[in-house]
Amino acid sequence: LLRCLPLIDEGNVTGALVLLRDISELRRRDRLLISMDATIREIHHRVKNNLQTVASLLRIQGRRLQSPEARDALDEAVRRVRAIAVVHDTLSQTLDGPVNFDDVADRLLAMMGELASADGTGSVPTRSGSFGMLPAALATPLSMVLTELVQNAIEHGLGDRSGARAGSVVVEARRLDGQVELVVLDDGVGLPHGFSVATSGGLGLE
Repeated sequence: LLRCLPLIDEGNVTGALVLLRDISELRRRDRLLISMDATIREIHHRVKNNLQTVASLLRIQGRRLQSPEARDALDEAVRRVRAIAVVHDTLSQTLDGPVNFDDVADRLLAMMGELASADGTGSVPTRSGSFGMLPAALATPLSMVLTELVQNAIEHGLGDRSGARAGSVVVEARRLDGQVELVVLDDGVGLPHGFSVATSGGLGLE
């Protein structure tokens, strides 16, 4: 790195001061950081692709099963794997920095809306409010919580007493005093008689 400063005496340039600094090591480190950044992004991208491959294999396997319970279990696994893939796709762009969780939530809600349509439920989940920027370490667990709550609302909350499945699901996000509050609302039939979270063995409730 070269810097040249003129020496001026009574308005006349009488010489120059040349400063030289060897920054070879600094440039080498810069190139190393760029390479590491690209490597981490590529790892995230490959993890996301592998998760999508796992989800596809589970989906194919589910189509071959005769047991409705087994198919439902694989469908739930596919949904959870896809949710994690969505987060990894976001992390591959932001690395360890804060994540705009509104983008993640909207992608998850769109995905679950597609699944609901394929399942015969005329409901597209919507978001109200903003999650804002959240630490990357919280993105995956919060996305799993969001996915489970919305999916439970669609599968078990919507419908009327005749069995018809319709209604709306709204995700409310609120920021207060440095905390995030997540509320999932539906206008369906509500919980079945005698239901208890304490005695339910569903994975989604854990």
